[in-house]
Amino acid sequence: MEKIVLRPAQHNPKGIRPSSVEGQSRRIGIITEETADLPQEIIGKHQIAIVPVKLVRGKEILKREIGWLIEEKYGGKLTEEAKKDIEKLKKGEPVDYLIGFVEFLGSKIDLSQRPFIPRPETEFWLEKAIKEIQNSKFRVPAKRVQNLKILDLFSGSGCIGLAILKNVKKAKVDFAEIQKKFLKQIEINLKLNRVNKKRYRIIRSDIFDETTGKYDYIFANPPYISNKRLREVQKSVLNFEPKNSFFGGKDGLLYIKKFLKEARSHLKKTGRIYLEFDPFQKEEIIKILNEFNYSSYQIHRDQYGKWRYLVVGL
Repeated sequence: MEKIVLRPAQHNPKGIRPSSVEGQSRRIGIITEETADLPQEIIGKHQIAIVPVKLVRGKEILKREIGWLIEEKYGGKLTEEAKKDIEKLKKGEPVDYLIGFVEFLGSKIDLSQRPFIPRPETEFWLEKAIKEIQNSKFRVPAKRVQNLKILDLFSGSGCIGLAILKNVKKAKVDFAEIQKKFLKQIEINLKLNRVNKKRYRIIRSDIFDETTGKYDYIFANPPYISNKRLREVQKSVLNFEPKNSFFGGKDGLLYIKKFLKEARSHLKKTGRIYLEFDPFQKEEIIKILNEFNYSSYQIHRDQYGKWRYLVVGL
């Protein structure tokens, strides 16, 4: 069975820090025997080499992460604090947490409240969504421009809504999140990226409970890993990242079902929903879409060839 690899975000200002926690194989252009089922066109396009899994994990990976840590956090100096962080790194703590931030579609995402670390798969489909928004029928003459109303549900770090605000100038975003410390994290990231307060609201909400009105776009990256697959998630994710940000009940569909049941009543007639999910859930999600009478939808693969996200209209 394929190991679940939850890969954190990949870009820093110098473009040298790649994307993973323990599934570092993707970020250095290597895949392991456990994930060697990628389509050949993906392997060829990205010049990926298939090697034994034991060669991927180990001293070389640790050496790279120590290099990123010292360079980005300590300006290349091996201080006493740096040595302490290196020991934490050796124990499996994610390098992104230790450095304190990641880059995500032109935004700097602070991780001080330890939210779920943004993943490159999310960055991949969100970049496509942003291009769709920029080229959509909502583009009208300046005198008649009305701000797009967008909802970032299960916000976590706020990376999705923040990237939209940075890249879609006429957008206004509601960030909906249930956990208090992540509401604080969203506020930190909005201030860090100097977003005008008139362009957003931060709402403490259990899915749609406290949201109001209808939206042009709804973005959702809910917890979707099945509890049954606990042993397949890498140890560094289980030990350091917030479990309630990625486990979605017995089958992983708990929040997805609740979301899709309610989403259509919060979406404008010309609106779109973007939803991320586990590749193993594709067939079950199609059943849920049919159950709730969604007839207009497309399911897409991520950059690694895995079924990853859903685009829904009414």
